[in-house]
Amino acid sequence: QNEKELQDVVKQQEEKMFQLIDRSGEVTRLQAEVSQLKRSLQRAETEARVLWEEMRGKEHQVDTAYVQERVMLRREVDKLRLLLLEKKDENLQLTDKY
Repeated sequence: QNEKELQDVVKQQEEKMFQLIDRSGEVTRLQAEVSQLKRSLQRAETEARVLWEEMRGKEHQVDTAYVQERVMLRREVDKLRLLLLEKKDENLQLTDKY
């Protein structure tokens, strides 16, 4: 009787453990998706900011090549900032770990 109860408890614990593993995988996937969405939002905001700056002072005389170059440069700056923040986070996690 006791052995049967113990086996049932062990089985329940294993099921709970597998559920937690599944959930942690889902959390990781959702975190990656949030990160991608943040990057997409940042790109869109960058484009909007550059276009707004260009359109603000000019009525109909917009040099599209210049605007595209500015958007590309702004994206590059934003990407580098993001990489810097990611490295800082990694360093913090490493220092917390050790």
